[in-house]
Amino acid sequence: MSFGLQNATSDDDAEVMSEINMTPLVDVMLVLLIIFIITVPVMKHAVNVELPQASAQIQSAKPETVSLSVDAQGQYFVNQNAVSREALPALLQSYAQAPVQPDLHIRGDKAVRYEYVAQAMAMAQQAGLRKIGFITEPVR
Repeated sequence: MSFGLQNATSDDDAEVMSEINMTPLVDVMLVLLIIFIITVPVMKHAVNVELPQASAQIQSAKPETVSLSVDAQGQYFVNQNAVSREALPALLQSYAQAPVQPDLHIRGDKAVRYEYVAQAMAMAQQAGLRKIGFITEPVR
């Protein structure tokens, strides 16, 4: 705000000018007007395309989850059922050939040798399973 003295010849009869300086406000409004004039055509610029209509069915079958656990001794468990090392590839291949391929969650004991977990991953990959994940415990 600009307050000034009008006809300030002496301190006794000085009148305070109480008008708002409108020049900065007008400047800001003109700048905003120019910005809007430039940006509005850019925002509305689009190619008019007539899109085709199609109907698609929602996939209601969610993939199941297969849990492959490896205990500290290197024993394999598929969905809490013990499976021998020789039978594991055939079982994984049967899961891979399902119409909806399941997610494979590998749970390895922290005391198990990495070799057993790596063999389980290799068997799953050779069987054709593509969605493989590791399950761990969060740090407390």
